[in-house]
Amino acid sequence: MSGIVVLGGGFAGVWSAAAAVRLARAAGRDLPVTLIDPGDDLVIRPRLYQPEPDRMRVSLDRILGPVGVRRIAGTATAVHTAHRTVIVVGRDGETQEIPWERLIIATGSRLVRPGLPGAALLHNVDTLPAAAALDAHLRRLPELPSGAGRFTAVVVGAGFTGLETATELVDRLGALAAHEQVRVVLVERADTVGPELGPGPRPQILAALATLGVEQRLGVSPAALDADGVTLSDGTRIAARTVVWTAGMRASRVTADIPAERDGLGRLAVDEQLRVRGVPGVYAAGDTAAAHAEPGHPVLQCCQHALQLGKFAGHNAAADLFGLPAVPFAPAPYVTCLDLGSAGAVFTNGWDRRVAATGEVAKVRKRKVNEWWIYPPTDDPGELLRQADYRFSVREIPTPYL
Repeated sequence: MSGIVVLGGGFAGVWSAAAAVRLARAAGRDLPVTLIDPGDDLVIRPRLYQPEPDRMRVSLDRILGPVGVRRIAGTATAVHTAHRTVIVVGRDGETQEIPWERLIIATGSRLVRPGLPGAALLHNVDTLPAAAALDAHLRRLPELPSGAGRFTAVVVGAGFTGLETATELVDRLGALAAHEQVRVVLVERADTVGPELGPGPRPQILAALATLGVEQRLGVSPAALDADGVTLSDGTRIAARTVVWTAGMRASRVTADIPAERDGLGRLAVDEQLRVRGVPGVYAAGDTAAAHAEPGHPVLQCCQHALQLGKFAGHNAAADLFGLPAVPFAPAPYVTCLDLGSAGAVFTNGWDRRVAATGEVAKVRKRKVNEWWIYPPTDDPGELLRQADYRFSVREIPTPYL
């Protein structure tokens, strides 16, 4: 029995593997579960806008090893759905053909990089290496010759990631600049900040940006950049040594191997059990799944939905193998918690993002999310499998697993 193969070691992949093991043990059945990912760690991607991003990771072996998940450190280069195999290239360059009975695509998403002149100079916080490179770049700024733009950062994209990055950079630059002026400029091609967040939290966001002194350039986008600054589409020139791109995400390229319908983000069309439509034996979870959280509301490419999608996908893939009933995807009610640096945070409920908390109260909630709730247990198989239940609530977590 070749069992279940999970592609991807992010939140969706980790919880898919754990949920499959959980159901197998509950059913008293043996089930091989294999997770394939190039890295050795679960990267805590929602925290990569913060300082010291190299700390934002947890060993996959400490999470999944205790429950018997086999891990292959390699890159899936091809998926053959007709033959039910995955081609994997390991770190040593050797190629393996891995068979599967059920496959879960949980390879996440990637930042869409622009093709503008000087794009190679752009920083981002999409991956751990990129966030670490930004952190190292910022720490080198005091060594550069003094001049216009040394402690100026331009953040492109005023969505969730852009807002968290821009507000955090105010303090990160301030800690390095001594007595020099710090400047953070938020560039957004829409005519408003946080366009996808809607009007609910916008007053609090704008108040925080004003408190922190974050400038806004709306209705424009970068046209070109060089080592000393960025030129915007309206001809404005901003002297800046740091430009961070946060605009646009797309599902990983692995989805291209699956002969199925995709949405505008490249995500695979799935049914309510998270089975990829028209492709027997294949499931999708996390940023690769075009699932619906509620009628009329597709899931977002975010940690909150990735965690839940993984648990349902893993459960259903195992249930399918054992001839047990599948369960329809039914996530917890949608919430957001947006970090606003030293100006606090804003916490909202529902798809219309009704503001429930702001300032320090919301900041405490954000810290719980970032530093506690999204971390899976390590070296604790019982607790991992307890939390892998698709009905589990984060409020039941007894202690931090950091």
